[in-house]
Amino acid sequence: MESDINIKYIAELARLELSGEQTGKLQQELERIVGYIDELKEVNVDGVEPTAHAAALTNAWREDVVKESFPRNTMFANAPGVINDTLIKLPRVLPQEEA
Repeated sequence: MESDINIKYIAELARLELSGEQTGKLQQELERIVGYIDELKEVNVDGVEPTAHAAALTNAWREDVVKESFPRNTMFANAPGVINDTLIKLPRVLPQEEA
């Protein structure tokens, strides 16, 4: 089965470094997933009412209670960087973003 799935491009978007073996395995897995979706397209669903979810969902409400929050230095302890003790500094994601 010839596929239009470009694993190297997908890995680049996800910032993944894949070995040749991993690339081949992922290619096969994604082709099987897409093949299964194509099979599902052939299922006759005439007369089946659409649903938003297979299981009934309900909201779980709780009382809104004010509690003491964590100290700022505790919250920022694992941050990659902090700006003016108020903002979390994150690494650049896209090459064209300014530092």
